Amino acid sequence: MGDVKLEHVTKRYEDVTAVDDMNMHVHDGEFVCLVGPSGCGKSTTMEMVAGLTIPTEGTIYIGDREVTNLPPKDRGVAMVFQNIALFPHMDVYDNISFGLRLRDYEKEEIDRRVERASDIVQLEGMLDRMPDEMSGGQRQRVAIARAIVRNPDVFLMDEPLANLDAKLRVHMRTELQRLHKELDTTIIYVTHDQAEAMTMSDRIAVIDSGQLQQIDPPLECYNEPDNLFVAGFIGSPAMNFLDGTVTQQGFEHDTGVAVEFDPAQMDVEVGQEVTLGVRPEDVYPVDVSGSVSHPSMTIETTTDVLEPMGDEIFVYLLLDDNGDGSSMDMNAAQQNQLLMSVDPDSEIEEDQEFEVVLDRSRIHLFDTASGKAIQHGLVKMTSTEGVTETEAESDD
Repeated sequence: MGDVKLEHVTKRYEDVTAVDDMNMHVHDGEFVCLVGPSGCGKSTTMEMVAGLTIPTEGTIYIGDREVTNLPPKDRGVAMVFQNIALFPHMDVYDNISFGLRLRDYEKEEIDRRVERASDIVQLEGMLDRMPDEMSGGQRQRVAIARAIVRNPDVFLMDEPLANLDAKLRVHMRTELQRLHKELDTTIIYVTHDQAEAMTMSDRIAVIDSGQLQQIDPPLECYNEPDNLFVAGFIGSPAMNFLDGTVTQQGFEHDTGVAVEFDPAQMDVEVGQEVTLGVRPEDVYPVDVSGSVSHPSMTIETTTDVLEPMGDEIFVYLLLDDNGDGSSMDMNAAQQNQLLMSVDPDSEIEEDQEFEVVLDRSRIHLFDTASGKAIQHGLVKMTSTEGVTETEAESDD
């Protein structure tokens, strides 16, 4: 069994807490990505599962065995880390097969596994090369192949694709998914690359300051983030955030931006400080707002910067005519702007007065003080007749 459990796992280094009361259950055969900013504790968590670091508190299980204090060799795991550790005096074949030869596998079986692993990571024709004759990306592929040949209960991968070029990284993402599907092996994968986490994993574990913020399927983390940190970290470009206050009519920002909803239906109180979140793809120009099922009131903006990306254009919109969007305070600058994603053929120019609406069904509300999510989607609006849309539908 390759399920991994962490129960109240904490790791302290003197006065620094790298991992704080981590509780996580990775199911047998599951692909879980640990994501978060640098220094958040994701690699430390990986190292504790691997046995390279012993937790200060807590218990770790792999399968039905407690492995908290076991050495790495007795845990049934294979490790691939960003810092490559190959034997410099051995060629590629010997590096990949080293663990198998230690375990006295037959030569025919070793050859079969090495050939298969080298095909997966595109090392054909390089098995007789020495590590110092290879690029950094090629050496990383050797390290991945060395883990693959062992067929372990659990793969532990700490940013293994970081040193590969962009094209090969995309290819390896696909190959790792195929490998996971074929072997049905548990994989715990550390990365800062959201594309890797979103495309490869069954679930994403978002970590910040040593604490697990959310562990859910990728789209659930994207569409229903548990808190402000997850909402801002998952998604590229990041979600727009506007701090404001709940009024009788809904939400109001100090630039005059208002989004209407019934506070009683959203479990908030008038006067409460909340943060409104909306993703760039859910901000629409007024001229296409007819396709939005639940548009907000019109928001007047001025275009600031355009970023053509080929398949879309990112448009930075200023909300305050008196602001220039250039504040050195990033939070202040973000509070003064919205980022919108539009089609590449959209005719938009810089310094253009521009009206937009928000898709209320895709708006998120967070409690500003705690950061916790309050509501995902503001579609339960009171109509002019005083009946909610949900009620109106049920009456039909």
